Amino acid sequence: MTREEKSQVIQDLTAVLADTNTLYLADISGLNAQTTTNLRRACFKANVQLSVVKNTLLAKAMEASDKDFGDLPTVLKGNTSMMTSEAANAPAKLIKDFRKKSQNKPLLKGAFAEESIYIGDDQLDALVDIKSREELIGEIIGLLQSPAKNVISALQSGGQILSGIVKTLSEK
Repeated sequence: MTREEKSQVIQDLTAVLADTNTLYLADISGLNAQTTTNLRRACFKANVQLSVVKNTLLAKAMEASDKDFGDLPTVLKGNTSMMTSEAANAPAKLIKDFRKKSQNKPLLKGAFAEESIYIGDDQLDALVDIKSREELIGEIIGLLQSPAKNVISALQSGGQILSGIVKTLSEK
C-alpha cells in the first residue's frame, strides 16, 4: 500500500469516526468462512456496519478525529474489526445473540458509545443495557400516559352520574 493510499484510508476512517457516535472494536479471528458470512448477514439485518481495519491506520484516524477516544486505541492489537451503528446498543445485542450460535466470537475489545469508553469483553452486558433514544422516549411517553389512563378508566368505571365520578376521583 502506497503512502497516498494509506493517507486516503486514514481520511476515510476519520470521516466514518466523525459521522458515528457508536464504535465497537471486536476480534472475529478464528471464524470460518460460513460463520463470518453469517455474522456479516446479521450485521446487515441489524443495520450495523462491519469492516476489518488495520490497527495502525485506525489509530491514526482516531488521533485525527475531533472526538476523544481515551484509552480505546490501546486495544488495537491483533485482528480488529470495526462495527458502527446509529443505535448505541445494537452491536452489543448483535454480538451477544451471535455468540449463542457461535464459539464465543466475536470478542469485544472495546467500544465508544454515548460518549463513553468501554474496554474489555466484560463490558458487553453494560453495553446491551444502554437504551436508545427511541426506547427512552417510548418509556417516558408510557410513564406520562399512565396517570391519564388511570383517571380515564376510573371515570368510565364510576358510571355516567356525577356522584359516581366524584366518588371515583376522591378515591384516586
